[in-house]
This record gives sequence, structure tokens and C-alpha cells, in this order.
Amino acid sequence: MTASVHLPLGTHLLADLSGVDAAALRDCAALESLLRQAAVAAGAQVLHGHFHSFGQEAGVTGVLLLAESHISIHTWPEAGFAAVDIFMCGAARPQLALDIISTQLQAQHCTLHTARRAPPGQAIAG
Repeated sequence: MTASVHLPLGTHLLADLSGVDAAALRDCAALESLLRQAAVAAGAQVLHGHFHSFGQEAGVTGVLLLAESHISIHTWPEAGFAAVDIFMCGAARPQLALDIISTQLQAQHCTLHTARRAPPGQAIAG
């Protein structure tokens, strides 16, 4: 018997961005605007966002709740590092969102882990 092949329900990207200018990782409003821009460009619908600055010289934690799932960012300006988590389903394009975020932050390096999300026992194509 051949296992049936199905498309994943969603794609989950975990990206570690490094070599980012510290000032870009401290600006709460700019990071929220950037993630919103990336979500819309990727074809996602933003439902709600919450971003928190840990202080003038500290990092930011932020999340956008999407109709297609979520995008989050956690920054460490002192290390020039941002952890970005993008999970999108349907026709949304999470890689496009990541490309926009990485480019705008001028990340020198990006380490990416990709997971295709599906229910247990469901074969995934690719």
C-alpha cells in the first residue's frame, strides 16, 4: 500500500538573525511596522499585535496574531541578534515575510529551520 501524500497545513520558519545593528533591535514601533509590512506582503491578514520594549537600551518582544497563524520577534540588541518565528498556513508565503524582515534589518547572517506542520499520520509532500 502506498502512503497518500498531502500538502502540509502550514509552514513554520524559525530564523536566527545576527549581525544586526543594535538600534534597529531596540525600536519597538519600527519593529511592529516591519512585521506588519512583512505579514501583508506575504498575503497574511493581521488580526492583532502586541509589542513590548524592555527599556531604552534593551530588546523588544513582539507578536502579530494572523488569520493564518503568527509572526513573533525577540531581540537582543547587545548581541546584534533577533529570533524570528513565522508560522503561516493557506496561501500565505512565510519565506517572503522572512526575506523582508531580514533585508530590512540588514542581518549579516540568517540560520533557518523549517518545519512543515501537519496532523500525526499525515504524509507530507516534499
